[in-house]
Amino acid sequence: MRTLDQWLDDYADSHQDPVNKAFHWVCVPLITFSLLGMLWALHPAVMLAFIGVALAFYFSLSWRVAVVMAALSVLVIAVLTQLQQVFWPSLIIFVLAWVGQFIGHHVEGKKPSFFKDVQFLLVGPVWCLTFLYRRMGWRYA
Repeated sequence: MRTLDQWLDDYADSHQDPVNKAFHWVCVPLITFSLLGMLWALHPAVMLAFIGVALAFYFSLSWRVAVVMAALSVLVIAVLTQLQQVFWPSLIIFVLAWVGQFIGHHVEGKKPSFFKDVQFLLVGPVWCLTFLYRRMGWRYA
């Protein structure tokens, strides 16, 4: 099994261009939120099951990252419980954010990492999060 640093280093290989990084900083959180919104609209239990699987993956890499991702998940759940209509806005955000991701990768000239391994779809949010950890001087692994 790869370590968190190995996942992040591999992910970073196709995320060097500043434009692509900027797209990812905006689009990855939007994709994450909108995916959870669509799963919530299907049924909250479906979303919670997905979060459980993601958190298990994160805990296998770093308890520090998993704890923050769990807290962010609680925040998303709190927001979703306050919204009346979730599915269609989430779907629109999801599609537009993915368009942004592919524009960023077009600028980069490299394919998205998840074409190599689908688990990179879970690494993207952590990649964004670890930038914040580093900026604040916190350890993430």
